[in-house]
Amino acid sequence: MPTYRDFRKILTKLDFALVRSTKHETWEKICEDGIILRTSLSHQQGKYIPKPLFYRMLKQCGLTEEEFNKLLKD
Repeated sequence: MPTYRDFRKILTKLDFALVRSTKHETWEKICEDGIILRTSLSHQQGKYIPKPLFYRMLKQCGLTEEEFNKLLKD
């Protein structure tokens, strides 16, 4: 499973912006068609993301697991 640090790296590659950092970080991206994608991350850098949460975060970002893994390797 990926870590929160890995997910942050992917969000940065996809031009998501950190819009708030309180208890959790809120990342946001406004698409060309006006759709706003938003997800929250824990501040825990090296901890692994629990599997159900990881899939929910992928859905919020509009990614598949394969796309995530490909971006992580690049």
